[in-house]
Amino acid sequence: MMQKTEQTIVRNEEFITKAEELMPQFFEQTVQPKHIIDVIPDSNVIHGWKVNTIEAADNMTNKNYGKGDTVVLDFGTHLVGYLSLNIKPIGSPPDAPLHLKLTFGEMPVEMAEPFSEYDGWLSSSWLQEEVMHIDVMPTKLELPRRYSFRYLKIEVLNTSPKYRVSFENITCKTVTSADVSKVKKLNHEDSLIEKIDQVSIKTLEDCMQEVFEDGPKRDRRLWLGDLRLQALANYETFETNDLVKRCLYLFAGVPEENGKVAANLFIAPSLIADDTYLFDYSLLFTTTLFDYYEATKDIETLNDLWPLAYKQVELALERLDDNGIVKDDTTWWSFIDWHEKLNKQAPSQAILIYTMRRASELAKIVNSEKSHLLSEKLQDVIKATLFHLWDEDQGFFVSGENRQVSWATQIWMVHAEVFDSENSQKLMNHLLATRPEIGLTTPYMYHYLVEALLLVGEREQAISQLKAYWGEMIKDGADTFWELYDPENKDFSPYGSYLINSYCHAWSCTPTYLIRKYDL
Repeated sequence: MMQKTEQTIVRNEEFITKAEELMPQFFEQTVQPKHIIDVIPDSNVIHGWKVNTIEAADNMTNKNYGKGDTVVLDFGTHLVGYLSLNIKPIGSPPDAPLHLKLTFGEMPVEMAEPFSEYDGWLSSSWLQEEVMHIDVMPTKLELPRRYSFRYLKIEVLNTSPKYRVSFENITCKTVTSADVSKVKKLNHEDSLIEKIDQVSIKTLEDCMQEVFEDGPKRDRRLWLGDLRLQALANYETFETNDLVKRCLYLFAGVPEENGKVAANLFIAPSLIADDTYLFDYSLLFTTTLFDYYEATKDIETLNDLWPLAYKQVELALERLDDNGIVKDDTTWWSFIDWHEKLNKQAPSQAILIYTMRRASELAKIVNSEKSHLLSEKLQDVIKATLFHLWDEDQGFFVSGENRQVSWATQIWMVHAEVFDSENSQKLMNHLLATRPEIGLTTPYMYHYLVEALLLVGEREQAISQLKAYWGEMIKDGADTFWELYDPENKDFSPYGSYLINSYCHAWSCTPTYLIRKYDL
């Protein structure tokens, strides 16, 4: 259950100032469309629509359009940026405004299925379209809003019988804070691994803006769960480490009065903490700080942020019941994954242990008096976990009052090192052999699956899972990796419609981290 709380935010202006001083440099590029296309039905492809290339987009200069005409353009790759185009009247002087509609899409389905039929529970305002009247022509139309797209549909809703229009110099000015020149080429002998790496990097690139956004189409926010994974991928690729530092200071700039860190932040028009608090995401502030220090050895930032990082662990420990297990009731929300039947208690317990291990290491580095306390409490929580959540008969950790067995629980217990390496390996092999019903639905959790396999020495199984999941996404048309992908239900959306899904999403970018960090 998602909990929204009445919050009192305590602004730390010193931290906010440090974050603003780390505003990144932007890299721009001008891109033109490659082809004029049709989008045609095909039941054999994802969402039932595929692209049919008609001709080169250069031929647009020889065409003109009147009332009811439509043209769809393919820019050849995923873009994040600002559209501009020249509009010229053809025929008599325009005696009425041009009524124009522009629709932007990351996937072919967005060009084919009318947004008017959208019935999901997220706001339809996230669907990327503009309807406008152009009074004076010729003109250069420059859209002020940033879009995330590969495909553009231009519809002439009306002109007048006396004139038509042509469209010229259609361009997108792309923007990113990622310096592509810093990324070392992989040159992998396995072409699929190399392609997965390239698409991962492109995904991360397009999500790197003023902050590490979760998705440039939707929500365009700074979320802690995404940030943690983006930062890991960044350390292996762009090395834009000051952007990670900026994001950490932004979170530290607006904690709740009791010290809890929000799950996500709004950056404009000013820094605002969202009123959503997630048990696991708050803990990921601490693990992200740990990862950042490991990558940079930036002791000044660690000293600044350590008190808040420790506070996340302290607050999480307050949620333990008399048995030392996270209370599972209606007063909290832990994300973990989008599976609607997933019980969050045991995986949250594992994330607490995982975080406590890293907090204990940080405490030693900053010479905190909390070091000994953390070490003792860590052992207590591990003992409670083994006693209350391990089911010897099933060979799995269980979660909640119904003792649910899920993939997410086992994966996080391996990351938390509740078992030694030998028994963790047995657990992962048992998981893959048994395949419990409560599976995984997002690239976010598939990342943790693949890394868990690597941590227990199952390298070949890890590579197989990585290629089967992200490789299958590429086969289904991904030029950036998606927010949601279930190979068994490719139309899956937790929002009621795949039209609103994000098809360039931060938490999907980690194959490049896995490939490069573990030398896959």
